[in-house]
Amino acid sequence: MKHVNKLAIGITLGALALLPLSPALAHTPLCSCYANGDGTATCEGGFSDGSSAAGVTMRVETPEGTVLEKGTMDDLSEFTFDVPTGGYRVVFDAGPGHAIEIPGDEIGN
Repeated sequence: MKHVNKLAIGITLGALALLPLSPALAHTPLCSCYANGDGTATCEGGFSDGSSAAGVTMRVETPEGTVLEKGTMDDLSEFTFDVPTGGYRVVFDAGPGHAIEIPGDEIGN
């Protein structure tokens, strides 16, 4: 009887060791932006596991990296900004490996 229990425990632990943990723990950042038609644009963000992006740092930058505007996602995981003249990009920056850059020409005016 003891042999069967040890064998069952060994098989169970072995099977659990083979399960990948990283996909279950991973979450991918998501962000999309759109023009509001009034000289402003809004970005909506979140994570693939359903987590909120509230508090995530947002930057509007020139193509060279000069910060034009900086803020954070609000409680609804949104960030609205005045669309700058000339080229720009929006950066959703949730930390290393969790940043997204969106070129202004993909957002519109």
